[in-house]
Amino acid sequence: MKRRISSQFRSHYSAELVKLPEGYRVSIAGYVVSVRLHGGVIFFVVYDGGYIQCVAHMDEVDVEVWKKMLEVREYFYVSISGCVSYTERAPNGVEIVMDDVRIVAKPNRIPPFHPYSRKLPSLDKRLDIRAVDLRRPQLHAIFKIRHEVLQAIRRFLVARGFIEVNTPKIIASATEGGAALFPLFYYDKEAFLAQSPQLYKEQLSAALDRVFEIAPIFRAEEFKTDRHLSETISLDVEMAFADYRDVMNLLEDLIVYIVNSVRRYCIAQLAFLNIGDLKVRKPFRRISYDRVISKLKDLGLEVGWGEDLSTAALRRLAEVYREPYFIVDWPRGLKPFYIKSKRGGVTESFDLMWGHVEIASGGSRVNSKRSLARRIRMQGLNTESFEYHLKVFDYGMPPHAGFGLGVDRLIMVLTNRDDIREVVFYPRDPSRLTP
Repeated sequence: MKRRISSQFRSHYSAELVKLPEGYRVSIAGYVVSVRLHGGVIFFVVYDGGYIQCVAHMDEVDVEVWKKMLEVREYFYVSISGCVSYTERAPNGVEIVMDDVRIVAKPNRIPPFHPYSRKLPSLDKRLDIRAVDLRRPQLHAIFKIRHEVLQAIRRFLVARGFIEVNTPKIIASATEGGAALFPLFYYDKEAFLAQSPQLYKEQLSAALDRVFEIAPIFRAEEFKTDRHLSETISLDVEMAFADYRDVMNLLEDLIVYIVNSVRRYCIAQLAFLNIGDLKVRKPFRRISYDRVISKLKDLGLEVGWGEDLSTAALRRLAEVYREPYFIVDWPRGLKPFYIKSKRGGVTESFDLMWGHVEIASGGSRVNSKRSLARRIRMQGLNTESFEYHLKVFDYGMPPHAGFGLGVDRLIMVLTNRDDIREVVFYPRDPSRLTP
């Protein structure tokens, strides 16, 4: 049973009514989705996290109560009292036979679009009034799935001995090197919004062994794609005494666990979104960067060794590899300075792809101060900017590995959305700073 929030407005939520006997007296509170009047019978559909039909007969309620019911319109917030009734006519087989209604709040204006309309404005126009857009049933389904994904991540990692941590989001220098940063004033100094917790989570793994963080990261890049945001939620995982093979196995298990959790706890939401057979199978393919370049050549796309993979290339690969797969052993020049190198100019690194979307990236980390300083210089960066991190290595740094996973991208793929902004409550991109 859900915890009682306020007896002044409600005794139960709509989802709880199916557990109650016929005739049980309840009160619910929410906003009115629809109003129908047929002769002497009035119907409301009210949303309170779920949908419940409420019905009243004119000759069965007090005259003053009936007058109040006739005042109710779509978008009103109401508190309704009545008795539970089981009927095949009602959604979910249960409704409330009303004997009282209290209008709690009225809108000052009608929203520019109806949440249940088949014809909707463009996504940009809907984002301008996102609070109304979020009332759409489609978005209720998406964000309930999002909630379950976040809960599943925490359950999975905590069960495997990981500790949830929090790292600074106001930083003095770049974490990733070349990534564009958002500057800000920090008293009498210049500071930046963090584009990754990478160096902090490495330090924390040396102290706490296994750590993870779910938090926003910020990228000041001028992108124009359907899968990038200026502010996005990242899952960052780091573990000591591990290499990239270990964290690939962990990530693979995590993805399978998330998918199974969504299938188990979000049945109605998946059905509403017309998402059919959501399944992933282990093991995920592990395909070397060299093999990917060769495969693309077979598909008619020439990509030079050492070049990054374009969106067009990733879309072609998605036609071949239908399920999640890893691209491993990337060239040194394509990976950050903290990724460990191996023979042949490649690194102990991986990207996890699902369709054409990069879901996660990770690898083994450099755990030698001398090697790390050399890698920083090789990428044209100033070691003094990373002195706070380099000095930690003087006290010892165990072998470690980890990954960063784009939570918003994962949810975009799971819910089969075309634009990442659809799965974020209030998205931020180069052209949007409000609401």
